[in-house]
Amino acid sequence: MTAPTVEAAIHELMDLAWNLVYGLLEERGLLGDGLDVEEYTGIHSWVDGLTGYTVVHSRTVAVLFSDTRPVDAIPFHHDLLGADDPKAFFTVST
Repeated sequence: MTAPTVEAAIHELMDLAWNLVYGLLEERGLLGDGLDVEEYTGIHSWVDGLTGYTVVHSRTVAVLFSDTRPVDAIPFHHDLLGADDPKAFFTVST
């Protein structure tokens, strides 16, 4: 079970950009699992310079947001958790 404030943050971010998230999942071949927002239970945020990054993940998929825009999606793996630079797991164009 996820804490209510964490759950609300995940829902707000995912709902705001669901069409873009869906497109990323489809483009990366990750549509099989992780389609329901309720399946996303983890969130990690940090600031790098003037940009805020957030990773939202389910058991199978992780989505990287730059500010509030989804920029990449990958299969989730536990090395992502606690990484010094979680952004390095994703492809981020500058």
